[in-house]
Amino acid sequence: MWDSGYLLAAGGTKIVEKIDLGATGVFWLGAALALYMLMLFGLSLFASKNVQNEEDFLVAGRRLGLFLCWGSLIATWFGAASMTGAAQAARDEGVRGTILDPWACSFTLIIAGLFYAGPLWRMKLLTTGDFFRRVYGPRSELICSGVQIPSYFGWIAGQYLALAAVQHAYFGVPEGWGVVIGFAIALVYTMVGGMWSVTLTDTVQIVIAFIGLIILGHATLSAFGGGEFFAGLSRLWTESSPDALTLMPPADASLAVVLAWCGTWATGLFGNIPGQDLQQRMFSARSARTAQWACLWAGILYLAFGMVPVGLGLMSRIEFPPESTVMKVKVLMYMAGQYLSVPLAIIFVVSFVSIVMSTACSAVLAPATILGHNFLGRLTVFQNNRLRLERACVLIISLGGLAFAFSGESVRDLLDFSLSVALVGLFVPLTFGIYGRPRGELPAIISTLAGVIVFFARSIPEMYIWPLPEGSELEWFQYVEQLSGSRLLGQLMIVPPDVYGTFVSLIGYGVGQVIEKRRGVQWNPNALLPPTVGEQH
Repeated sequence: MWDSGYLLAAGGTKIVEKIDLGATGVFWLGAALALYMLMLFGLSLFASKNVQNEEDFLVAGRRLGLFLCWGSLIATWFGAASMTGAAQAARDEGVRGTILDPWACSFTLIIAGLFYAGPLWRMKLLTTGDFFRRVYGPRSELICSGVQIPSYFGWIAGQYLALAAVQHAYFGVPEGWGVVIGFAIALVYTMVGGMWSVTLTDTVQIVIAFIGLIILGHATLSAFGGGEFFAGLSRLWTESSPDALTLMPPADASLAVVLAWCGTWATGLFGNIPGQDLQQRMFSARSARTAQWACLWAGILYLAFGMVPVGLGLMSRIEFPPESTVMKVKVLMYMAGQYLSVPLAIIFVVSFVSIVMSTACSAVLAPATILGHNFLGRLTVFQNNRLRLERACVLIISLGGLAFAFSGESVRDLLDFSLSVALVGLFVPLTFGIYGRPRGELPAIISTLAGVIVFFARSIPEMYIWPLPEGSELEWFQYVEQLSGSRLLGQLMIVPPDVYGTFVSLIGYGVGQVIEKRRGVQWNPNALLPPTVGEQH
């Protein structure tokens, strides 16, 4: 056994205490991490040999086979929050608390494979902004790109903080220096080889991560079952309460709870589909069929491995009931401290670092791609230096993530809900751009702007103007009704911001279509075809 201390290693969570592995354990963990980082750097240098132009840097020359494409997809999505967050949510709320991750996130990848990967790959795009430019027009490209870039900074900062948490917990590195070290490592790997580097390191990292997760899951469930793994699974199923094992809202749930449940599913299922991080991996596949199958396999395996931390969270409810004060740390960290020997703990820590590193590199590359290709790439001065520009944008985005890591909780909270902007602003025009008959730019522009504005208008009061006091037994809409004295206002606040934003985005798209039709603008049936040489950015 080893002392699990008080490590809360999920991006942005405050570090409380150092973990003691013993001098020997710390030495071997340091050696393992150093060797691991050197191996990743070697892979990045190897990958850099394949980078000759912008297409190589951004989408790996569209040469990724099924295994590499699948590995990069699942490594991008299966981050630190997928492990620590899902386990903690399962402990606190049961399976219902894991709707967003892993359930909805895994189904998002399946939906992307079934309906989006093929048509988007055949367009030969480099970014999501390229789709909006080709289907709608250059102004919609800028708006789409401007909406996406800010949403990544909080995600990047969270990965830097998670890496800092590990360094502090095991080596006593101050949090500030740990953030800087995490920033530097992710920057080097991403800048050297671009998508090639990220893909190769992602695939290695996700394999190591799954090994660590399997080790932890097997060890804990075996101990839970008195030495038998399947006995532990059986006990977990039979001793968990029925309410903890259902995805459905409670039978007596209020309308607000049901709507929030629906909003969580909608955000998880559709919000990430327009994201550059997902689409960049689809564009990198060697064929449309490869892109489709990579998404499908990534979704299936994401759910399969994502259920390991969910199961551990449910197990902790039985071993250490919610009223117990024994478990003072995140579930996975506590379980690792209880059930893993030092050698296995080292493997688990390396696997955790693998997950964070893969997510950090992907989180940096996606917005850097948009910034370089869709914004700065428009300037004449950069036309003959596109590869240098993309690498410079990796540095700019990395520095932005570093700034947010030091910015304080309030700004990171703001960035957390900005991730929903992809759903409310981009999902509708993306989907109708593929399966509808869009006319001109206005459908996309009005849809995106209207959805985003309404989303923020509904979200900001809940988060900053009338935040629900801690410990209140009221639901937020009831609290608003009490403060304002208006039952109508309280009832309007029952509907989640995502639902409002998406609905208004849909209406905005229809309004744009009507306006363009009256102006005589026609649908371009060739918009989904590969571009000619003259149409290339």
